[in-house]
Amino acid sequence: MPFGFYIIMAAQFFSALADNVLLIAAIAALREMQAPAEYEPLLRTFFTVSYVALAAFVGAFADSMPKGRVMLISNTIKIVGCSMMFLGAHPLVAYAVVGLGAAAYSPAKYGILTEYLPHRLLVVANGWIEGLTVGAIILGVVIGGMLIQPAVAQHLQAFDLPLLGTVGELAVAVVALLYLVAAAFNLYVPDTGVAHKPLKKNPIYLIHEFNHCLSLLWRDRLGQISLAVTTLFWGAGATLQFIVIKWADVALNLDLWQSSMLQGVVAFGVAAGAVAAARFITLRKSVKVIPLGIAMGIVVLLMNFVHHLWLAVPLLILIGALSGFFVVPMNALLQHRGHILMGAGHSIAVQNFNENLSILIMTGLYYLMIRMDLSIYAILTLFGLCVSGLMVLIRARHLHNQRERDDTQYLDDSHH
Repeated sequence: MPFGFYIIMAAQFFSALADNVLLIAAIAALREMQAPAEYEPLLRTFFTVSYVALAAFVGAFADSMPKGRVMLISNTIKIVGCSMMFLGAHPLVAYAVVGLGAAAYSPAKYGILTEYLPHRLLVVANGWIEGLTVGAIILGVVIGGMLIQPAVAQHLQAFDLPLLGTVGELAVAVVALLYLVAAAFNLYVPDTGVAHKPLKKNPIYLIHEFNHCLSLLWRDRLGQISLAVTTLFWGAGATLQFIVIKWADVALNLDLWQSSMLQGVVAFGVAAGAVAAARFITLRKSVKVIPLGIAMGIVVLLMNFVHHLWLAVPLLILIGALSGFFVVPMNALLQHRGHILMGAGHSIAVQNFNENLSILIMTGLYYLMIRMDLSIYAILTLFGLCVSGLMVLIRARHLHNQRERDDTQYLDDSHH
């Protein structure tokens, strides 16, 4: 890998690390102000909504200038959100501003890979980026948890630093420091030399262009399959975070701190699967991993029968590894098709729109099931069957597309 790739990875790691520490810090801030308990899951909603609402604009923005500069501007928006929380703004509002920065950051972060690297290295690069992002999630949960633990907080408060009175303020200050490290790496992100499209000022035009890109990717035979898989994966992954916490409480009698560690176990599996996919799967073979998505949904059903931690840990690692192994090649294929059809930034914005809409819908359905007082075992069963069923439909669609392509190939050959 060229040296510039490692700079991109470092910038991405510190930015993702800060995002995840900030989530824990925001929860601590909500608890300090004694906000209602249902505000905590709303943090995810406020963070995600920018990805969906601004999808038409962030892709065009990312393609209008060097990606390193886009990453720097986006990181600055995150620092603004972080500062708002520090200065006493409501955590939900401040976290929504951080989400705005993250929505602008994402098309640049992935788009630069397709511009900077030859497509044969895309699966490897995606494996590294996904693995590192997951590492940042695990480390972020651990650092965030440590910062809000009373013993650690007391030690930090003993330094009697100016402006840093509460636990929340200390945590947010650490997050700001991490964002600044990410910004320093952003300054050295290489310019890929790809021509940039001037940013159109008319929002109606941008929305029209985004709709065109959206339909272009959903109509493409390979694009639609990879987009359907990644959309399902991110929606399911976000919902699984909440399911694991609830399941760990009911089935394993674990408290919130211990069950959030189990999320880290799933994330470890995702990282292992991502690295394995980067090693063994080429872009040409990427669609062959679809059956693993079906398997993942079936393996989730086994959680119904597990009541011991020593069984839960390997099972959650397996679920994570299966999902990491099948989503990384799909991600790379989607970026490759998107780059060919419409440019990197636009393609990632379309991907983000679908994936985050899926997160909002699937976590929304989860809340409805909780409100309906369904047991966690019923929810697990519905979730596993839904994921497997949808993956079976996606695989059937892919096989149909292949047959159609073979038929048109045959017709073309017979004309000659």
